[in-house]
Amino acid sequence: MAQKKLLRFNQIRTFPNVTEYPKDIAGRWSDFFSNPQPLVLELACGRGEYTVGLAAMHPECNHLGVDVKGNRIYVGAKKALDQSLTNAGFLRTQIEMIAEYFAPGEVDEIWITFPDPQLRTSKSKKRLTHPRFLRMYQTFLKPGGSIHLKTDSPNLYAFTLLALENVGIVPEESCDDVYAQTDRDIRLNIQTHYERLDIAQSQQIHYIRFTLPETPLEDRDADLHALLRSEQNEHDQHEA
Repeated sequence: MAQKKLLRFNQIRTFPNVTEYPKDIAGRWSDFFSNPQPLVLELACGRGEYTVGLAAMHPECNHLGVDVKGNRIYVGAKKALDQSLTNAGFLRTQIEMIAEYFAPGEVDEIWITFPDPQLRTSKSKKRLTHPRFLRMYQTFLKPGGSIHLKTDSPNLYAFTLLALENVGIVPEESCDDVYAQTDRDIRLNIQTHYERLDIAQSQQIHYIRFTLPETPLEDRDADLHALLRSEQNEHDQHEA
């Protein structure tokens, strides 16, 4: 397995649709894709099912999957090349560094598909819908650009709703059972590897769509964490 990962790491370095920790690329993604089309991100993309699926579905946009694990990126990047999807690309980096790679307003839309829910309360700051990340996205997401969360974790779904409320954002759409909706956005039919695994064993897929305000989000993280600790204490007492 280690040898297979090493081979994939070496191979993606030769892929024209992959870039790793690039320098001075902010504001220049139109050069990477060789066209000025709107840019859609998939954060923590894993094997890039949404990046590839959306690229095939929407050739009028460029789609960029972001993840730190090169062996997973390999799967999506190879599939995009095999399908001749020139509007699908991949960025290998840490999500914490994401703001370094994009100019203000350069990104039109963000998809967060089945990220690690970081279930321990002490790790809530690592959740990709935590307000500290929302403030980061605000630096490069175009005003009015949608952020989509799709997850099988009821905990991450509930946390995200709480986090949005904490900063005064009302979701444009929220659903705790996507496939029960007959009129759902066709893009929600794309399934990732982790969705099929149903790691959370919830047998339900949750979805939230929201936008960020143009004015900078106020840092209310302390209030959010106090509420989370209170909820955790109540849960622990109930379980005792």
